[in-house]
Amino acid sequence: MQTRLSPEFADTPEGREAEAILRACVHCGFCTATCPTYQLLGDELDGPRGRIYQIKQVLEGTPATRNTQVHLDRCLSCRSCESTCPSGVSYGQLLDIGRRVVDAQVPRPLGERVARAALREGLTSPLFAPALRAGRALRALVPESLRDKLAQPRPAGAWPAREHARKVLVPAGCVQPAMAPNIDAATARVLDAVGVQALRASGGGCCGAIRQHNGNHAGALDDMRRNVDAWWPLVAGGQIEAIVVNASGCGVMVKDYGRELAADPAYADKAQRIAQLARDPVEFLAGEAAALAARLGEGARGGLLAWHPPCTLQHGQRLGGRVEALMRELGFQLALPENSHLCCGSAGTYSLLQPQLSHQLRDNKLRSLSELAPERVLSANIGCIQQLQSGSELPVQHWLEFLDDMLQGA
Repeated sequence: MQTRLSPEFADTPEGREAEAILRACVHCGFCTATCPTYQLLGDELDGPRGRIYQIKQVLEGTPATRNTQVHLDRCLSCRSCESTCPSGVSYGQLLDIGRRVVDAQVPRPLGERVARAALREGLTSPLFAPALRAGRALRALVPESLRDKLAQPRPAGAWPAREHARKVLVPAGCVQPAMAPNIDAATARVLDAVGVQALRASGGGCCGAIRQHNGNHAGALDDMRRNVDAWWPLVAGGQIEAIVVNASGCGVMVKDYGRELAADPAYADKAQRIAQLARDPVEFLAGEAAALAARLGEGARGGLLAWHPPCTLQHGQRLGGRVEALMRELGFQLALPENSHLCCGSAGTYSLLQPQLSHQLRDNKLRSLSELAPERVLSANIGCIQQLQSGSELPVQHWLEFLDDMLQGA
């Protein structure tokens, strides 16, 4: 795609990055076929090609409008278009740049500013856990739009006490310990079962994604630096062989630390090392299949399981098919629903900021999952799990929780 950025952007790092991405785009439109919002709305401006064109116009000097902002807001950042694109366009990076530029030009209405600030600061705050407990206790008084976010969590159970020579770091993140504490504990128990000790580091927090996708790039970089500082002693001391990030949305972000902090001389090398060590659990456990199979034994493996691959796993980390392959190798029956590449509508804070579109996508996804008649639904990201469970009577859990249950019962 031919482009000539305005002088305001042409000689900036973001401008050069955006220009390279825009030049890679051939405007073929293949991406529209796999865009969830285009499938729902049928509007070119609510698909990747249309959004790319709008960002291009703004970077070339056309003033952004409120309408531009609305169309960019509707994007889920699911990156399904990246999996489809024959030219390898880094749409997610371009969208982040475009949103920052548009938000700088177009002041948001007061209600939106308040809502986004509340999400940015509230979800990443130490006060989130007590606030969530209070909301669960007073669920009947909470606005209906938020009630489905307040399900009681499954108890976490014990963190393994055994020490092993092999060690990994399992970051706690921000919302997962309060919303679903069993995911981290189950991860630690599965790792323990194959002779790997899961370590936790104090001082870390949100991976940066919440601020990154809600208009505070500087705050996101601060979140990344805070995590680098918290994790670095374990990395520098050679105590860990990997950073196992069990929320696939956080995994995408952590794997991008090297690029995001490349211009910061104090953090660039450390961030690059952190990104190199980051692993999704399936990447790490794929080499432990024999040990897992031995621990599970030869007993019955149960009925059909429906698998919802989060967008951040299949499109963001390009690990589509890896969990299915591992679980099938272990003897479990996993089935994918129709249109498994489409987002469930969670997408971080999207379900709160765009509830109508989010619920449509959730209900579409649940219909396709229920057609499989599974015993339960498995996924790999806290947002997807909460989103699907809010509209379904079927149990929905992290695949590591399920594997932990099977190991405990073996």
